[in-house]
Amino acid sequence: MRKPGQIERLYLDFDCFFATVAQQVTPSLRGRPVGIVPFAGTGHTCIIACSREAKLSGVKNVMSVSEALALCRDLILVPQTPDLYRRAHNALVSEISAVLPVDAIKSIDEITCRVAPVDRADPLVLGRRIKKRIAEQIGSFITCSIGFGANRQLAKIACKASKKAGERYGNGNLAWHPRDMPAPLLALELEDIPGIGRRMKERLAQRGIGSMSQLLATQPKQMRKLWGNVTGERLWYALHGYDVQAPPAQRGMYGHGRVLPPDHRSIEHAHQASRLLLVKAARRMRRDEYRAGALWFWLSLKESGWSAGRGLAEIWDDHAALMALEELWREARRDLPPRTRIVQLGVTLGSLTSAHVRQLDFFADDDQARQRWEAITESIDGLNRKHGRTLVSLGPWMPPPGGYAGGKISYTRIPRIEDFW
Repeated sequence: MRKPGQIERLYLDFDCFFATVAQQVTPSLRGRPVGIVPFAGTGHTCIIACSREAKLSGVKNVMSVSEALALCRDLILVPQTPDLYRRAHNALVSEISAVLPVDAIKSIDEITCRVAPVDRADPLVLGRRIKKRIAEQIGSFITCSIGFGANRQLAKIACKASKKAGERYGNGNLAWHPRDMPAPLLALELEDIPGIGRRMKERLAQRGIGSMSQLLATQPKQMRKLWGNVTGERLWYALHGYDVQAPPAQRGMYGHGRVLPPDHRSIEHAHQASRLLLVKAARRMRRDEYRAGALWFWLSLKESGWSAGRGLAEIWDDHAALMALEELWREARRDLPPRTRIVQLGVTLGSLTSAHVRQLDFFADDDQARQRWEAITESIDGLNRKHGRTLVSLGPWMPPPGGYAGGKISYTRIPRIEDFW
């Protein structure tokens, strides 16, 4: 395994991305504490993102609105706008690509790049060029923190470390040269390392590992045993400066979840939302040319939850997916009281197979009716693509309040424009 002697990787993380995008497009929000919330007009929710001004007042992501307002009475609550974040992401990636090629997009607000040999002697100059380009072409209120290291993991840790500097938050630019390692790591806490959360920290403590120096003194096989898989061993090599390349992740499922607004938490409203989310998941699956062999469905209630799943005959069309969902809803209605309050729900299509390699089941419904439904679904997809919206659907198409059903931005997925139809 190769151990670089120079800085070869850049990791860029946009600061308070959702909030700073809102500040960039809305001048009245600039310089003021902003909290991004899922819905407008309700305090019964949480802060999903906040500006640096709010963070300096103690507000954090995934904090209840009431708690956030107690810490920062001037906090301005702004409903999320996922399509705006998607468009901002695409514009920012385009501008960064004009400075150097983007190697991988890790999330809506994180990217990595390979540093060209010409920039390795003084990578901080490269960081300043990127920041200047963003400020001039997009706007000065969207800032980023940049870390440089011998590999992607060290660059990511350096990026995180660059965000915090005294009273300032974000807009960092930090390089960890291989010749200076591991001194920068020794100044960190274990939880500063990606992949070490509360539970892993407790597990390490049980093995007598409570500091970075003790973690670095372990052996690769010991790290593998502590993590229970090869991830721990990869982390050891990454922390010691080796160029570690994890294999690409394989697609395992397509799903969507949704928190329902307080006045839409009945079984009927949840039923409508689940149909819409399932169709949007099926559309994504078809775009990527997969079929599904399983459907899972879950409901989050006030004090408990409900979930169920069923196998599918490598389905592809909306009709088959919706019929399976209706069967699960019949089970749910039998199990749940009529006035059940449903806070959140989710649907997942899994057990994927390539749409081009289909294993026919002797007992599966592969007759003309199934073929007709697949042709109907293909025609519906074509009409909706042509008009750029959901013009045709099987059954009612009733998006829940707040919009963006199916366009939710998760850590690993950046929606496409079709996801907002």
